[in-house]
Amino acid sequence: MKYTYYPQGTCSSQIDFDIDEQGIVQDVQFTGGCHGNLQGISTLVRGMRADEVISKLQGIRCGYKNTSCPDQLARAMHEALLRQQG
Repeated sequence: MKYTYYPQGTCSSQIDFDIDEQGIVQDVQFTGGCHGNLQGISTLVRGMRADEVISKLQGIRCGYKNTSCPDQLARAMHEALLRQQG
């Protein structure tokens, strides 16, 4: 299922991603932010279970900010999994 998430407190302005019925991440695309880093994260998480992505990325901070693009991706995937469940 395809999802769009609008991150808060980061340089990226949108995260589009796809999680299949088995909870596997099929695709992730960030709009804005640090292109090379976010392209790398997108490539690394493709094929991973969404719950594993969440556990690895949640709580990562960017400098002085309370969040980061990886943390926002974890939050987005958490919301998506809740929607898939019910």
